[in-house]
Amino acid sequence: MEYIGATGVPVKLEAVPVEEGIDFHFILSFAIDADPSGNTQNGKFSPYWVDTLTPESVAAMKKSHPNVKALTSLSGWSLGDKVLRWYTPDDTQQWISNAFSSLSSMAQQYHLDGIDIDYENFPRHNSSFAYCIGELITLLKNQSVISVATIAPYHKTTAPYIELFENYGDVIDFVNYQFYTDKVRKPKSYVEAFQIRAGQFDKEKLLPSYEVNGRGIQGDAFFDALSLLEENGFGVNGVMIFSADASSSNDYYYERKSQDFLLNSTVSV
Repeated sequence: MEYIGATGVPVKLEAVPVEEGIDFHFILSFAIDADPSGNTQNGKFSPYWVDTLTPESVAAMKKSHPNVKALTSLSGWSLGDKVLRWYTPDDTQQWISNAFSSLSSMAQQYHLDGIDIDYENFPRHNSSFAYCIGELITLLKNQSVISVATIAPYHKTTAPYIELFENYGDVIDFVNYQFYTDKVRKPKSYVEAFQIRAGQFDKEKLLPSYEVNGRGIQGDAFFDALSLLEENGFGVNGVMIFSADASSSNDYYYERKSQDFLLNSTVSV
């Protein structure tokens, strides 16, 4: 799982190394329910990723690498200086309908296979998120618009995502938990954090994650943590990396090494 396009760096899909024999998911970041000023649009999502990620480039990447899928992530932290928040729609059915329509069009235009859910701020009294997002994913899958759906909670948003997962876990394929927000820097602490989140979500769907030049565990200690996860009986079913934008400056070291780890893993999952 590779987030790409959120920071304004003119990154290109074809620059990212993709190995055969592995499911590689690019997550175009972000699709946002807002106009350019940050005003909410009642479920009408628009693409805000860097303009080097064109529909043509997605189609070309998928043609040259049949193991590649393309997703878009919904929301993210902010749009420019505007912090983005989940809001309770006046009419939940209208929001779901608008979201389905706008994302269906986006999926067709950009050759998308799925969506990732990355809302990171919630009102104090939230009662609509799990229902709206769960019904949206279900509808998109039932209508064969998408085949993959993932969620991206972090330590402050576990509650709404646990509610979503408990009610709609059958249509959620992976959990891109942001472990780098847990402030763990040592492999042993990383495994302990993974155990906690595995209890909240399905351990088979939970992916370890890494933020390039960012927070949490850094450097090759991350791969020590992956090995330690396997030693502790966890199957490492994939890796989430944020992001290709940052990796473009180090020749995608972590993407290369993560794929090598997954392809050479001896643990059956």
